[in-house]
This record gives sequence, structure tokens and C-alpha cells, in this order.
Amino acid sequence: MKLRIMIKLFLAIIAAVGFLAYTAVPEGVASDVDELLSKPKAYVGSENCKGCHLPQYYSWRTTMHSRMAQDARVNKDAIIVELDEKRIRKDLAKRKLKVPADQIYVPTPEEIKYTIGSKWKQRFIVEKNGTLFISPVQYNADTDKFVNYHEADWDKRPWLLKCGGCHTTGVDLEKQKFIEPAVGCEACHGPGSWHYASPTTEFYKNQPAIINPAKLTKGVAVQVCGSCHNRGKATKHKGAGWPVGYKPGRALGSYYKETSYAAGDKKHMYPNEYSKGHHQQYIDWKKSVHKKEGVTCTACHSTHAHELEKSKLWQAGGAQPEGGTWHSTPANTWADSGDKQCLNCHVQVNKTAVHSIHTFGKCVGCHMPRIAKSAESGDIHSHVFTALLPEDTIANPEIPNSCQACHKHKDEDVNKLNEDLKKIQAAMLLGG
Repeated sequence: MKLRIMIKLFLAIIAAVGFLAYTAVPEGVASDVDELLSKPKAYVGSENCKGCHLPQYYSWRTTMHSRMAQDARVNKDAIIVELDEKRIRKDLAKRKLKVPADQIYVPTPEEIKYTIGSKWKQRFIVEKNGTLFISPVQYNADTDKFVNYHEADWDKRPWLLKCGGCHTTGVDLEKQKFIEPAVGCEACHGPGSWHYASPTTEFYKNQPAIINPAKLTKGVAVQVCGSCHNRGKATKHKGAGWPVGYKPGRALGSYYKETSYAAGDKKHMYPNEYSKGHHQQYIDWKKSVHKKEGVTCTACHSTHAHELEKSKLWQAGGAQPEGGTWHSTPANTWADSGDKQCLNCHVQVNKTAVHSIHTFGKCVGCHMPRIAKSAESGDIHSHVFTALLPEDTIANPEIPNSCQACHKHKDEDVNKLNEDLKKIQAAMLLGG
């Protein structure tokens, strides 16, 4: 009997030790939820998310978000082009400049602290008198040319104030610091210190420690994307070009005022209020039928590529998740190439008339024309998801159309294109 009691006691002690080890809190971290939640949330960096969220972390590393800004001192390959001063000045001399080409500051690789971008263009961050600035030289990848960027006032435009909040994560403008040079996990999930410090018990898991955009309402979740894929001015911090103070889950409109053609922004907007500039997809989307129907950014784009297999299985005929729809579940968040992404939802396509003659093209060719500019004019797509017709350009020559945005019709007369389109539409009505 005593032996049995001793065995039970021994097993109970082992179980208790195991439980304490499982729920142990790191030294210096609050073990009481009230104490934990009494401290302000702080940024901890994506590296600290990796321990528990390894698939999400490594799939994020494959995205452009993770390479939005890179530390050129740590990663020498962050600079994607050789910075030959003679070549750079030769390229600059061919452009319309506010400062003579031979007087424009050209940074050396050793002076570059961070890079911004790598696909369409790359800009170079340097430090002057303790403040970070974007240098006045930009490299355009597609054309392999160097161009000027605010060459007359580049050192009067602090990077972190003007746009750093959308190139990095956890910016503190007062201290002129940030937690990591990338659009990291916490850019979309909010500061993670509560989540990171909480013990792995069910009680703590139920606390409001982190934001999961997938659990927000669509209208609130899409504002997380809209906080950076946007253009305008901060409402709570003078001079800032990004929504200072905004956190995922909050109302973006309280922190940011979007630009518009009506307000005088003819550089970045067309007269029909479609985007001419880059990182303005949210402005376009708000005008689209997609918004009206509840189709948000994550219906086409994925920040977690590990969801691909689940997506492919469902699209191949697997069962729809309980409560899911084509517009709201992970199965539709992988960006397929070409028409495939569109045809996940738009399965009924009119194959007569205009659609019948565009066998060489893609849905996005007409419905997402390349009318916006990142590095060069027309290198990125509109996100209003509607075909712009030749008659739109005839009515206002400042407004582009889908036909001439395509290389096949680029140099054709807009009136002729309009006539041809009308003939095709008339033939369709007559049953031709």
C-alpha cells in the first residue's frame, strides 16, 4: 500500500514539474496577466515570431514585404546594381534636372545604410547629421538606368518622417529608430510584446495579445493593407506621409487623409480619380466592384505562401471549409498567374464579342491596365478592376484607356479603336 502511494506521489510530482516547465515564463517577463497587460504593447521584431510561427515566418521571407528595406551594411547583396559614379552622372545628364548633373550627390556603397525596393526600382538611404535621407539617385531596374530623385531638396526630406513607416516596422519618430528594416510581422499584426511574453496556456491564449487580421471584419482588415498601399498625409503628425499612430484593427481614416485629383493632386491621380502613382492600390480598390462585393486584397494576394497547398486542393474540387466563401477563405489567397487568378471566381465569361478577339491577352490586360507608375510610366496595374474604353480618352485625353495601354494597340488612333469596338459591340447585339 505504501509503495502504491509513493508511486502515485512520485508521478504527481513529475506531472507538476512538467506542467510548470511547460508554462514557465522567461525571466523578467510578467507571469500575471494583469501585470502583463498593464504595460504598453511594444514591437519585438519578426525574428522573435519565428520560434512559434516557423512556416509563416519563412513564407514571409519569400515576399517583397521582407525585402522592402534592407540593411546594406549587413547584406552586401542588398544593392542590386554597381554604383559607378561616372555612369550615374552620364545617365543623370540626359534628364531634366533642377541641379546640374555634376553637382548631384552620388552615394558610395560604403555610405549606403539601407536600400528600398528591388523589383521595379531601388533607392538608397544615407545618413546626414544623424538623420536618414533617401539619396537623390534612383536606379530603375527594367530600363537599367539611373534617374534623379528630389535632387534639389533630398536632404530636407527625412526618410522616416516622409515614408519610413511603410518601409520599416515599429518606427519611433521621436527617437528616430525602428525595430526592423522590412514590412515585418508586426506591420500587419500590431506590436507583439504581449503575445511574445504570454505563457503558452489556454488562459493567456484567450487574452487580446495580438491582432489577427483574418479574424477582423473585412472592412477593418483591408485597412491594414490600405495603411501603406495608399497616398496622402498623416492627420496626427505634421509632415508625415504615412499614418503615424495607426495600428492594425484601428480606423485608418482617423490617422490618414487620402490624396485625390479633386484636391489638386494631378501628379498621382487621373481626372477620373484612378491612380497614376505607385503604392495607391487601396485608393483604386475603394472605387471597385470588388469592394462593393466584399472582395478584399487577400482574395488575390497572400502574405503567407505556405497556404498554397490548401488553396490548390480546394480549387481542384476539395470541400469548402465550414462557413467559408470564395471571397473570404485562405483557399483563395494565393496569387495565380495570368487569367487563373481571375477565373477562380469569374467562371462565367462572355466568350463572344470583345472577349473572343483577345485570345492573346489576359483578363488583367483590359481590366487592370498598366496605367500607373512605379519606376517607369505604365509599369504597374490599375486596381479599379474595370476596362477603360477608348471613348473615355476621347472625352478627356488625360484619361488613358485599356486598349492603348497594351503594346499591340499602343500607337493606334484612339478614334479608330473606338469605332472598331463599337462595331464589335453592335455585332454582338445583332447576334453576329
